[in-house]
Amino acid sequence: MSPAPTVSVVVPVKDEAGNIGPLLDEIAAALTDRWPFEVLYVNDGSTDVTETEVRHFMGDRPWLRLITHASTCGQSAALRSGVRAARAPIVVTLDGDGQNDPAFIPALIRVLEQGSTRLGLIAGQRVGRRSSTFKRLQSRIANGVRATILRDGTRDTGCGLKAVRRDVFLALPYFDGLHRFLPALVKREGYDVGYVDVIDRPRRHGQSHYGLWNRLWIGLLDLAGVWWMIRRCRATKITEVTFDAG
Repeated sequence: MSPAPTVSVVVPVKDEAGNIGPLLDEIAAALTDRWPFEVLYVNDGSTDVTETEVRHFMGDRPWLRLITHASTCGQSAALRSGVRAARAPIVVTLDGDGQNDPAFIPALIRVLEQGSTRLGLIAGQRVGRRSSTFKRLQSRIANGVRATILRDGTRDTGCGLKAVRRDVFLALPYFDGLHRFLPALVKREGYDVGYVDVIDRPRRHGQSHYGLWNRLWIGLLDLAGVWWMIRRCRATKITEVTFDAG
């Protein structure tokens, strides 16, 4: 019998046919012989052969699991479905388009494991971004506005590569757009956030599902809601507790 996983990798996907196999191979290479792991693909209402590809690879990968949304619910909903189904105390998230390099997963996990119980999230921060000039400009504006308003100390919340304690994630207030504000929301719960620089890569196949509207304007509405939640919360700072023997 395989050991219980200590790391669950959650990959939300929508219409990512062609990206499944290469990314699975890279995830396995990053984690095999380091941590017992599982990979959960959350198919968020794909209309291509994404689900067929995942099921094909499940045949010889016992650590691969599939969750399917009958209709598209959004990235935050897909992440929540994956984290709720995860069996490990540490959850790693990454995008399914291949732009997040799984080679950085071990670095995120090590920082989280070596930190205190106050450390709830390790967020990847992209360097050398391979997106178009327009998308980089969008991200720069969005991150600048967010950092000014929330003061979350985060340079880049758009990177999908993160390692989080499962119980911390499940304690966060849920809303559509949650994934864009994880560092601020984790701090709202009284936990610390760490950061690891990661290298961005170009998308292998397909095209981005995000445009100006759902990247910027909807994000501004969510930003107002997160600012309100933080203002209305008095988080209890988590501290380590030790007990004397005897």
